[in-house]
Amino acid sequence: MKAKITLFLNSLITQDYILFGSIFVLFILFIILGIVLRKRTFIAIFMMLLAFVILFVGPIVGYIKLHEYLFKNTLELVSQKKLNFTKAIVVKGKLTNQSKYTFSECLVTANVHKHTENKYKNYIYSFKPFQKMSILEYDIAKGKTIEFKIIVEPFTYAKDYNISLGANCK
Repeated sequence: MKAKITLFLNSLITQDYILFGSIFVLFILFIILGIVLRKRTFIAIFMMLLAFVILFVGPIVGYIKLHEYLFKNTLELVSQKKLNFTKAIVVKGKLTNQSKYTFSECLVTANVHKHTENKYKNYIYSFKPFQKMSILEYDIAKGKTIEFKIIVEPFTYAKDYNISLGANCK
């Protein structure tokens, strides 16, 4: 757990610090406003509650939305093929950088999920892949599309499956 926290703190960028600082200033502002308006009980309680909601929800939602905007990308699954003589799947795809910045690195992940005829079970299975494989791609310029290949091995599942792709770029 300590390693994950350290990795997260080391991967923060300048915009993250600006976001967290502005959320903290907004929290302090609403607390002061609640104290100043203490004669009006309903408004004071509302300001205090709003301040704590901003403090706890703001950084999480702000971080997610900020990184979706700054590091926007699209993934396209080109092909998937289960190999006959090797216990593996070859997944080919394309990654397009749609942001205004050059990506220094992208972690592209292929997740393999069970597939059934029941759409509700498929939805639940999408949260917990039974196998995943990742690769790193480096230096993707803005507007550039790269092709990648991921080999998911060892793959011994004999029933129906789905493959989903995800990318985390910086």
